[in-house]
Amino acid sequence: MIPLFLSGVVAAVVSLVGSRWLITLLRSRGRSQPILQRNADNLVVPDHQHKTGTPTMGGVAILAAVLAGYLVSHARAGVVFSNQTLIALAGIAALASVGLVDDIIKVRARRNRGLFWKHKGYITLAMSMLVAASLVAFTDIDTRVSLTRADVPGWELGPIGWTIWAGAIIFCTTNAVNVTDGLDGLAAGSALFGFVAFAVIAFTGFRNPELYEAIVNPYDLAVLSAAFAGACAGFLWWNAAPAQIFMGDVGALGIGAALALLALTTNTQLLLPLICGLNVFEIGSVGLQMGVFRASGRTRRLLRLSPVHHHFEVSGWPETRVIIRFWLIAGASVAAALGVYIADFTDLAGGRG
Repeated sequence: MIPLFLSGVVAAVVSLVGSRWLITLLRSRGRSQPILQRNADNLVVPDHQHKTGTPTMGGVAILAAVLAGYLVSHARAGVVFSNQTLIALAGIAALASVGLVDDIIKVRARRNRGLFWKHKGYITLAMSMLVAASLVAFTDIDTRVSLTRADVPGWELGPIGWTIWAGAIIFCTTNAVNVTDGLDGLAAGSALFGFVAFAVIAFTGFRNPELYEAIVNPYDLAVLSAAFAGACAGFLWWNAAPAQIFMGDVGALGIGAALALLALTTNTQLLLPLICGLNVFEIGSVGLQMGVFRASGRTRRLLRLSPVHHHFEVSGWPETRVIIRFWLIAGASVAAALGVYIADFTDLAGGRG
C-alpha cells in the first residue's frame, strides 16, 4: 500500500506546486485562454468574461506530477514497471501533445478554437488506434470484451477487432472529458473520482491474482491510478471556482486517454461508461443537441446550449451550483460502478471459498 500512497502524495504535491509555478509563468507571458463571447448562430452564452486572462495549459502540471509520482513510487522494493503501463503512459503523452499543440495555437491566435480543430478528431482517432494496436502487438493484454473481469462477458474479438474496439473507447473517452472541461474544476473533480475507482479495481486485482489473472501487473496500474488521482487533487487547489488556471486540451485529452487505458488494461471496458457517467452525460447532450437540430431542419434545439452544463448556466444556475451538483452525479455514478465491481468480486470470492 505504501507505494500507492507515495505515488498519490508526490503527484499531489508536484501538481500543487507546479500549477502555482505555471500560473506565474503563463501570466507573465500572457498565455491565457480565449473566452467565447457569442457563437456563429448568435446564441446566448454564459457570461464568462470575468475569466478573461486566466492562464491555460495547466494539464502540463498534471501530467508532470503523474510522472513524478509514478517514478518515485518505483523506488520502493517490489514495485516493477510493466510494459502495458509504459505503453499507456506513451499513449497518454501522445494524445496530450495534440491538445498542447491546439492550446498553443488558440492562445497565440487568440481564438476559442485551434486552427486545426476540424482535423483534430481525425488525428486523435488515428493516435487512439495506434495506441490500441501497440497494446495488442507488444503486451499480453486480453482481447475479450469485459465488464468486471476478462471472462465477463468474455466475448473474444481477436487482435484486429479488439484494436478497433479499444481505439474507439480511447477516442470517445478523450472527447467526452474534453467536452466536460467547460466549468472551473468540473473535469478534474469528476476525473478524480474515476481514478480512485481504478486504483481500487487494480489493487483488488493485485491482491487476488487467482481471480484476476488476465490483468498484467495490476499493482503498477494501481500506482498509476493513484498518481493521476493525486495530480487531479493538487491541480484542483488552483482550478476550483473561481479558477486561477485551466487545464486546457492538453489536460483534458491526457486525462481522457488515461481513464480509457486504465479501463482497457484492468479489463473493465463495459464498466467505463458508468465510471465516467458524467462524461457520458455531457457528450451525450452534445450528440442529442446536434441530432435534434439537424432532424428539425436546423430550426429547433433540445437544450438552450450544449454541453448540458452550459444549458443549466444559461437557465439561471450559478456556476458553482452546476459544478457541485455535477460532481455529485459523478460521485454517485462511480459509486454505482464500484458497487457492480465489488458485487461481482464478492460472488467470485465466495465461489472460491
